[in-house]
Amino acid sequence: MAKANINSKKGFTIIEVVLVLAIAGLIFLMVFVALPALQRSQRDTARRNDLARVDTSLVQYQTNNQGTNNGSNLPVDSATWEGVEKYADSTTDPNCQTSACKFVRNYMNSGTADSTTVNYFQDPDGTYYGMNIGSGAFEYDKTEMDHIVYIRTGAKCDGEKAVVDTARHFAVIYRLEGAGTYCIDDQ
Repeated sequence: MAKANINSKKGFTIIEVVLVLAIAGLIFLMVFVALPALQRSQRDTARRNDLARVDTSLVQYQTNNQGTNNGSNLPVDSATWEGVEKYADSTTDPNCQTSACKFVRNYMNSGTADSTTVNYFQDPDGTYYGMNIGSGAFEYDKTEMDHIVYIRTGAKCDGEKAVVDTARHFAVIYRLEGAGTYCIDDQ
């Protein structure tokens, strides 16, 4: 009888198994590191799209309100309206007396004043946007409230901040999740 060769057995060496497991571990690590950044980027893109919607609604507001507010044709207010899921008509609800609330109700929610209307002006993380309408320069800092869209009348964007400009112009500013502050204006 012939003697069996010990080296002719088929199988993987321990080094080959460890190498395959290490490569698989690296692939999983890259996916778990890259996935949250990708999701954050997608949410920030949705926020930029929401700000473009605010920008378009402000232009529509200017068109509909020509000759008002000292010729600026923009909503004026210095109070913050914090977004809520449902709200009543501004004639009966004292919480919707600011121009920011009325602007969201009449321009961001398809122009309906129905008291049962749901506020669809919502951040991708599920929180409803609030709004602050003011005038002049504005620079976002870490002490500002989250989920508040800042509209500055008489301003234009200069990078991530709003600087003073003519009364007919405006800037819309919002803090993004992953990339600082986003500023969009009508110019």
